[in-house]
Amino acid sequence: MPKMKTKRGAAKRFRVTGSGRVKRSRAYKRHILTTKSRKRKRQLRQSGMVSAADERAVKRLLPYL
Repeated sequence: MPKMKTKRGAAKRFRVTGSGRVKRSRAYKRHILTTKSRKRKRQLRQSGMVSAADERAVKRLLPYL
């Protein structure tokens, strides 16, 4: 059986934690930042977790992570 390939786009966007959950960065912090409040921009710096509904699909894209 050949090795499975990792989807490189997903590998750049997600990290698997020690407990097996999938970590992600937040959206909406690329441009038009002047209209967003300071509090909102600060909270966008924090990473989030992939929802339980999507976790299985994301893990399938990352077979070796």
